Amino acid sequence: MSPSIRELIQSMLAPGVMVNVCALMLLVTNNKYSAVVDRIRDLNEEKRELMELSPEELKDEHTQARIYSVNKQLEMFQRRIPFIVRAVLSYTIAVALYVLTSLFIGFNYAFDADFRIFSFVSFFLGMICVLVGSIYLAREIIWGYRIVSVEINTN
Repeated sequence: MSPSIRELIQSMLAPGVMVNVCALMLLVTNNKYSAVVDRIRDLNEEKRELMELSPEELKDEHTQARIYSVNKQLEMFQRRIPFIVRAVLSYTIAVALYVLTSLFIGFNYAFDADFRIFSFVSFFLGMICVLVGSIYLAREIIWGYRIVSVEINTN
C-alpha cells in the first residue's frame, strides 16, 4: 500500500468513526421517539376511555386526578417531542456533513487539488450538529423527568 493511499485511508477514518457515532445516536433517538409516540397513543386511549365514564364516575376524586394527570402529560409530551425530532435532524445532518468531509478528502487526493478547507469546515459543522443534537436530547431528558414527576405526584 503506497503512503498516499495509507494517508487517504487514515484521514478518512475520523469522519467514518463520526458517522458510526451518529448512527448509534440516531438509533437511540429513534427508539426514544417510538417510545414517546407509543406513550402518547396510550394516554390518548386512556383519555378517550375516561371521557366515556358516566357523570357520576367523572365526579370521583381519583378519576378527576387521573384526567388532570393525563391531560397534563399530553400537554407536556407535545412540548417534549420536538426536541427528539430536532435531535434526529441534527444527527442526520451531521452524518451528511461527515460523508461530505470524506468526499472532500477523496477529491483532495484524486484530483490533486486543495480541498482541505472544505474538509475542515464540513467536519467542524458536523461536530456542531452533534453538539446541537446532544443539547436537544439533554433538554428532552429534562422534559421526560418533568412528565414522570406529574405521573408520580398525581398518584
